[in-house]
Amino acid sequence: MTGKQVRLKRLFKHSSRLFIAPMDHGVTVGPMEGLTDMPAIVDLIRAGKADAIVVHKGLVRQITDYLGSDGCELIVHLSASTSLAPDPNRKELVSSVEHAIRLGATAVSVHVNLGSACESMMLKDMGMVAESCELWGMPLLAMMYVRDGNKENEFDPDKIKHAARLAEEVGADIVKVNYTGSVETFAEVTGAVKIPVVIAGGPKMSSTNDLLDMIEESVEAGARGVAIGRNLFQHPDPTRLARIIRQILDKKSPRLGNGKIAIINF
Repeated sequence: MTGKQVRLKRLFKHSSRLFIAPMDHGVTVGPMEGLTDMPAIVDLIRAGKADAIVVHKGLVRQITDYLGSDGCELIVHLSASTSLAPDPNRKELVSSVEHAIRLGATAVSVHVNLGSACESMMLKDMGMVAESCELWGMPLLAMMYVRDGNKENEFDPDKIKHAARLAEEVGADIVKVNYTGSVETFAEVTGAVKIPVVIAGGPKMSSTNDLLDMIEESVEAGARGVAIGRNLFQHPDPTRLARIIRQILDKKSPRLGNGKIAIINF
């Protein structure tokens, strides 16, 4: 078993489906609701049986007590840009695989915006990170978005299928993409690659039930997990929500007669 296989096994620590909580938003938009007390929110999400969290390198020192075999696995995010930039879609590498190893990371992640003016630069960076990951035995999570200026394209099944396949061919071990909106179309995405596909949680949703329905549908379509950020860490009860997401991923969620998830007092 290689180092990469060992680390992938650690990531999928609770079941065959991966539950990631991205918390890298502070670089992009600054301090935001839910991420002002990092130790507290990581502890709440750990209690809900999330497998891993995504943070930038500078926050790792704050949350070490909640990482590892009894906590969440650490994914260090290597890409960054801010909402203040002339082109927020241009993601630059701000850390390295080697530094992530020194921090005790189980995996690293990079962000690529396809269709943006800087797509080629981001693809080159992802390719170089993938080679470093092979050298060091580090799993790579590729966060692939379609950002060509047309909002509808961000959920277009053909474009998302292309994004997933691109991530696989450049060397990613796991790919995160937007959910396409239906079981049928997302099954095309999961069927287009051999690596695990996880869905992005996206912007804060108005209904928790809508979020859970999306997760349930993605699992039905073959998704191997989720990466839920704002919809989790900004929820009034992150631990309870995380436990329900864990149940859905493990196919242990309670069911109603109409096939919907039984959610009470959300």
